[in-house]
Amino acid sequence: MSKLSLKNKSILVTGGAGFIGSHLVDRLAAESPTRVVVVDNLFLGKSSNLDDARALLGDKLICHWQDAADIEAMREIVRKEKVQVVYDLAVIPLPASLEKPMWTVMENVKLTTSLCELQREGVFETMVHFSSSEAYGSAMFVPITEEHPLRQSTPYAASKSAGDLVALSYQHTFGLDLTVLRPFNNFGPRQNEGNFAGIIPIVIQRVQQGLPIIINGDGLQTRDYIYVTDTADAAVRMYEEPTTRGRVINIGSGVEVAVNDLVACILEVMDCRNHPIEHGPDRHGDVRRHMAGTKLAEEVFGFAPKVSLREGMKTTVEWYLSQSVKAGGASC
Repeated sequence: MSKLSLKNKSILVTGGAGFIGSHLVDRLAAESPTRVVVVDNLFLGKSSNLDDARALLGDKLICHWQDAADIEAMREIVRKEKVQVVYDLAVIPLPASLEKPMWTVMENVKLTTSLCELQREGVFETMVHFSSSEAYGSAMFVPITEEHPLRQSTPYAASKSAGDLVALSYQHTFGLDLTVLRPFNNFGPRQNEGNFAGIIPIVIQRVQQGLPIIINGDGLQTRDYIYVTDTADAAVRMYEEPTTRGRVINIGSGVEVAVNDLVACILEVMDCRNHPIEHGPDRHGDVRRHMAGTKLAEEVFGFAPKVSLREGMKTTVEWYLSQSVKAGGASC
């Protein structure tokens, strides 16, 4: 089957003002789309995350500050903007599920199901649904392939698994043109540094504030960190390759990194190697081990990450420090 193209397509990105979403919007600009439509309620996203996209796309970028779980509003937006392709990234994040588990589960399932229903109605053609490696839980074996059992350890993980199953069930039952991208831990500029922040922006902030870094548990828990632009590129490539349809495909670096080593990498890049580190209690539901198996992505569309952890961390730290300078912050 020949490759598809996003050129001259009207593309919608839910959660497009968020961390991964905004980088995907930047990447889509290179495909010469008719327009890129962002739907985001700014729960985590920021309008400023789209500044680069505005420069790249001009009036081809259209933003709707709207809840993507509202099916009636989404039906109107998709029809008005003549959307053909949807990237489904809108999500309530993992930390929220530790505080508001029922709400997180209900919202995440609704976000995906609403889009599936619109696609079933023929309102748009194709969807790339974003899953999460959290669906696998702690690794029973590594690398974690797509055949690994789903062993969710948090309500967030359960909600993402449920969304995946809903999407795949709609694809199977109604023949939808749909694929599932399952990313491992993304990092890079624009990752949320406020409420529900990830470990990398938290570490950078604490170093700048002269506070000790707190690592949950012993720090030997591992993750697979992939630079965000590699994920954005994979999302485009997954659309282009028709044989991805109806499949779940992992996107990760294939490198296992302990949290202790991640923190050491950040401190090295910041030239703050002797910054104090403390260990706190384990985080509820924390997975012990993650490492992506990416052979399927390699075979289906030639996926290979381009940015190493060290290289990506340098760019990431530089970005956060530049934001701090703008805000009048200090460095170590």
